[in-house]
Amino acid sequence: MTGARFDQIIDRTGTHSYKWDDVGEVFGSNELLPMWVADMDFQSPDSVIEAVVERAQHGVYGYAGDFDGYFNSVKDWFNKRFNCKIEKDWIKTTPGVVPALNMAVRTYTNPGDKVIIQSPVYPPFFNVVRNNGCHVINNELIEEKGKYYIDFEDLDKKASDSRAKILMLCSPHNPVGRVWSREELKKIGEICQKNNLILISDEIHGDLTFPGNNNIPYFKIMSELNFNNVILCTSPAKTFNVAGLQTSSVIIPDQCLRSSFNNTLEANGFSKPNIFGLIAAESCYNYGEDWLDELREYLYQNFLFIEDYLKNNIPALEVTKSQGTYLAWLDIRKTGKTTKEIQKLLVSQGKVALIPGTKFGPNGEGFLRLNFGCPQKQLHQGLDRIAKVINSL
Repeated sequence: MTGARFDQIIDRTGTHSYKWDDVGEVFGSNELLPMWVADMDFQSPDSVIEAVVERAQHGVYGYAGDFDGYFNSVKDWFNKRFNCKIEKDWIKTTPGVVPALNMAVRTYTNPGDKVIIQSPVYPPFFNVVRNNGCHVINNELIEEKGKYYIDFEDLDKKASDSRAKILMLCSPHNPVGRVWSREELKKIGEICQKNNLILISDEIHGDLTFPGNNNIPYFKIMSELNFNNVILCTSPAKTFNVAGLQTSSVIIPDQCLRSSFNNTLEANGFSKPNIFGLIAAESCYNYGEDWLDELREYLYQNFLFIEDYLKNNIPALEVTKSQGTYLAWLDIRKTGKTTKEIQKLLVSQGKVALIPGTKFGPNGEGFLRLNFGCPQKQLHQGLDRIAKVINSL
């Protein structure tokens, strides 16, 4: 039956899992159901497991080489999933998207420059900017009737700052689940082009959209605008649940931007990727389509389950209208409590771990992020624990 493979509950404790084994260190209790950090509780596709096991059985784990198979798999993936043509020469590898973002900011800014981000947003965006001696310009998203939009008037004004060098876009957006429309993406590009900004598009969730919503890789917009200052970061990490293998692609069409980025990688000691990550990623892209299509439907059903559960069992909570990812942005403002207060109760009484919205920026107050990339039975258990706390207020 379609989706049945994702119903299996797998014990991940004792497997060096950050999500499960470090929950006590992060939240102060080992008794929590972890629904926080963004990796899923599903096994990766069988083809990926088999490819990694086969390579492991070889027994010699020397430096990785011969990357053509990997580069071709990335190129083919963009073509068959997004009808988007890229070239092998555009691709650089990094051990994750967050390291890629760090290297990009380090490459294209000087200390004291500014980088535009759009909160509420993935917390490392803030760290990437500040850790490299730059300042955050926050173009806060606008919330209207449970859905988020870009404040283009504010973005246009802030992009004109002479010290602004980069716009860092989260597409699809973590945590609010927006899949940006073609019109929105074009407006972003036009503003960047007008102000000579480099656009860095983090598209790590680009494969995980809900029915009727399709991610548009920024390269398709770039060609329409004749705008070349675009860097796209992607990875099979979220899509196929292989984040621990730490292999990502940074795709840079412009030769000058690509050469500068490569110089930064070399200066910081990044050379060859993890050989198991390389093998896994190639297998994901070459053989993972059917698995992914089942996963997307399962995740969508999980999201609908959350909507229905909250409506019928926790009326004080609402979930933001999402178009993709496996992350739910829960609105707790009707409880009359702060995020910190609710978070404390969920940990101490509910025994469930979510990420407080305040981690995602100032307009994250009044929200929590829940990871629903798990078997629906496990999701139900987590929601029951949340209900116990909220309905006792």
